[in-house]
Amino acid sequence: MGDLDIGMIGLGVMGENLSLNLDDKGFSVGAWDAWPEPVERFRDKARREGARRVTGFSSLPELVASLRRPRRIILLVKAGEVVDRTLALLAPLLSPGDLVVDGGNEHFTNTERRAREMAERGLHFMGMGVSGGEEGARLGPSLMPGGERQGYDLVAPMLAKIAAQVDGPCVTYCGPGGAGHYVKMVHNGIEYGDMQLIAEAADLLRALGGLSHSELADVFDEWNRGELESYLVAITARIFRAHDPETGRDMVDVIVDSALQKGTGRWTVEDAAELGAPVPTIAAAVAARALSSDRGARDKAATLWAGPPPPSGAEERPRMVDDVRAALYAAKACSYAQGFHLLRKASRLRHWGIPLAELGRIWKGGCIIRARFLGRIQEAYERDPGLGNLLFDPGFRDELASRQEPWRRAIALAVAAGVPTPALSASLAWYDTLRAPRLPAALTQAQRDYFGAHTYERIDRPGSFHTDWSGG
Repeated sequence: MGDLDIGMIGLGVMGENLSLNLDDKGFSVGAWDAWPEPVERFRDKARREGARRVTGFSSLPELVASLRRPRRIILLVKAGEVVDRTLALLAPLLSPGDLVVDGGNEHFTNTERRAREMAERGLHFMGMGVSGGEEGARLGPSLMPGGERQGYDLVAPMLAKIAAQVDGPCVTYCGPGGAGHYVKMVHNGIEYGDMQLIAEAADLLRALGGLSHSELADVFDEWNRGELESYLVAITARIFRAHDPETGRDMVDVIVDSALQKGTGRWTVEDAAELGAPVPTIAAAVAARALSSDRGARDKAATLWAGPPPPSGAEERPRMVDDVRAALYAAKACSYAQGFHLLRKASRLRHWGIPLAELGRIWKGGCIIRARFLGRIQEAYERDPGLGNLLFDPGFRDELASRQEPWRRAIALAVAAGVPTPALSASLAWYDTLRAPRLPAALTQAQRDYFGAHTYERIDRPGSFHTDWSGG
């Protein structure tokens, strides 16, 4: 029987850095990868960094034999088929009571299927979101574990040590089943929205305010000292200051304007539609990435489709910067409200018990969407755990009301000038839709009844009704 504390399978960027993080916190780690090169690379890196408690293994049976029981193993391999293949090799080597934690970006339904399959062998299986990228994995990520509580308890002390530390460790038990991976999925959806909103704000200031990249860097630096303080705003300022060492040009000017995606944003939109919890800001961000990648259609449309004449001159800068700042904050609030509403609804329907206030807390450190803003979200859900919508909180409600005029002014300016702002506009449309006392959905229902006899409800009495519309 071995005596190492934990095993790591998969020695890509995340696996090797999380292993070294565990070593830093006093845990002994056995590591293995299906390919020999990553194992050798990891051994070399561990030696360079003076890691004393990590061991790279050449075979999976050797790794499993090195671990004390009950064994604890983290998988950080490519989601999908690779996880299934790895588990097929791993499970026969384990004993009842051992724990496997999938730390990749996996769809929550796959996690639930695997948990059932592993349970048949007497094994614990968890899905855990890990946010923070390479730096987070090495120095302290935000961790979102979900699955059997008994399995979580086996690894909780380790997770608390290696997580980022902001008002306590940035880890919390998210709930049973696929709750952990679901929370990470929605986290990534919010991240999509945040990134798109920031990009649109910068584009507005560039296209209509005439700001240079250096001036945009100054603006984002200033914003990062106030209510918009966040990791994404901070790195945006640094990106605008970066230069290409080969050409000397500003770095953003040499990058192709086609954004890629790995699927978590799309999964968020798909499940939101399934549950009837719309996330239009996130959906707009997903669509914006897809549109940006359709280079053929974009090149053709640019030559065929008409748009407004270019602005005659730059807008008044100070007011425009203030307007865009207000629009970004308000739209960001809407995006988070949509994401948290989706989490609340999914948690209720699937009986997960996701702790919304705790998510606000653990996302304040380590993760990509870490921001000052999240403290406000934590406080809102601590005041009212049953809060139906984040923007029902008096503080957020009043803040958006005070930003309405500049928010609308910024979007109106963009529409008039033909500058696309799909996510900023989607946030405002969502806000206006929810606050409208009556919607055109009544006409939609009439149309459905007209062509399909789908019936409708009346405002003056209960029941379902159908009209013979051909009678005039």
